[in-house]
This record gives sequence, structure tokens and C-alpha cells, in this order.
Amino acid sequence: MTRQPSLYIPHGGGPCFFMDDPRGIWTGMAAFLRSLPDLLPERPKAILIVSGHWETDGFAFTAAERPPLLFDFHGFPPHTYALTYPAPGDPALAARAAGLLQDAGLNTALDPQRGLDHGVFVPLKVAFPHADVPIVEMSVDRRLDPAQHLAAGRALAPLRDEGVLIVGAGMSFHNMRGYGDPRATDPSRQFDVWLAEAATRDAEPRATALMRWAEAPAGRFSHPREEHLLPLMVAAGASDAPGEHVYAELVMETAISGFRFG
Repeated sequence: MTRQPSLYIPHGGGPCFFMDDPRGIWTGMAAFLRSLPDLLPERPKAILIVSGHWETDGFAFTAAERPPLLFDFHGFPPHTYALTYPAPGDPALAARAAGLLQDAGLNTALDPQRGLDHGVFVPLKVAFPHADVPIVEMSVDRRLDPAQHLAAGRALAPLRDEGVLIVGAGMSFHNMRGYGDPRATDPSRQFDVWLAEAATRDAEPRATALMRWAEAPAGRFSHPREEHLLPLMVAAGASDAPGEHVYAELVMETAISGFRFG
């Protein structure tokens, strides 16, 4: 099979793409998500997607044949809790991924009960609306160690040659108090410039830079807690090629980016 890239994408805010949006806040991001199939050499056999909304001791993978949806957002219109995304799971892929992490000395587990959270089904419903690509969700390790997540990405890299698209779903800026505040624009841009430069380096200097993300300009302001940045580490770790800055937009007064790793 043709090697799939790995991606780091923004998942938006809650079910934002399926609500009225008179100001067009989410129009550009939705267009980017719809374009994801165009960034791929062919239709993926399956998608392994890391969500910043699932934290476990070590790493875990959904292993249900038909994963349900977790409506883990609050205060949105009633119709958003009736969204559907009946994509199949892939227990064999979950077991394969867990085995690769175990071989790399990383703690991992399979979870046959857990469903797909909104950090997964919301962006994928935009990008792959027919729900016909099998999905396995991967957690982040709650220790929030960037080196551990880069190592997980390296361990998972062989899946790319097996037709599996590896996706990190988060937000490159994730300070909830900053969204919509013009005072957050400049610091978010400072971090975004640094992140774009770091992510587009060759693999070794990229890993070195990403492990020290908190020292970047406005790094800790942009991520008071880094669970939404760590999916980038997995996507970056899964590739030896320089990253491509494939999405950049000012959303709710803050700079947001997405990356592709070939």
C-alpha cells in the first residue's frame, strides 16, 4: 500500500461545525477538514486518531467493533446530542497498535467499551462524512510527557505503510480564557510562529524542539495544560520527514494551525 502521512488537525469547539454560525467563525476550519482526503495519496484503510479528550495511565485504544459516540460537551443545542457517526471500529488494528507500543516498552491497554469522543467524531464527520473508514481512538498518557508521546508516534510509524492514517486531534492553541479575547491574539501568534518553525524541521531537531515546547514564546499561555498539544507529538513522531504547515487561521482571536507529516 502507499504510505499514508500523519496529520495534526484542529477539532474545533464542541460540535461547532453542526451549529448555526452566522459570523462564519468555523467556516475556514470546516473547509480545511473537508480537504483532508485531498492531503492523502489514497483512501486510508483505517484511521488511528489520538484525542486530547481521553487521558489514561499509559496509552489505550478503543477496541469495539461498533464504537458508540461520547457526547462529552456541555451546554450546546439539543440537536447536537443527536448527531450520528456510525463508523466501524477495528479491533485488529487496536491490537496491532497496542502491540507496537508494548514492543517499544510503553504501557498500553485495549478498551472494548469506550466510544469516540467529540475530539474524534466531530472533525471526522466533516472530513469523512460517509463514516465508512474504520476508526480506532488512542488516548494520551495523563503524565503529559512529550517525549513519551513522540516515542509512541515512532512506535506506530509502521502502520502508515499498512494503509493506516495516523491523526492527532487537538488545538494548537488551547487556553479557554483566551478564545475571543483580542489580548490573546499576539501571544497566540508568537507561539504559532514558533510551533510552525519547530514542526517543519527535520525529525531529530523537531523532536528536540517539541519536547521543550513550554519554553517557547507564550508556550504555557497557549497551553495552560498540554493535553491538546500532545496529539501533535504522536503525529510528528510517526514521521521522519519535515512537517508541512497545511492550515493557519485566526479563529476566535487566536492563531490556530494544522500540520501534515509525509
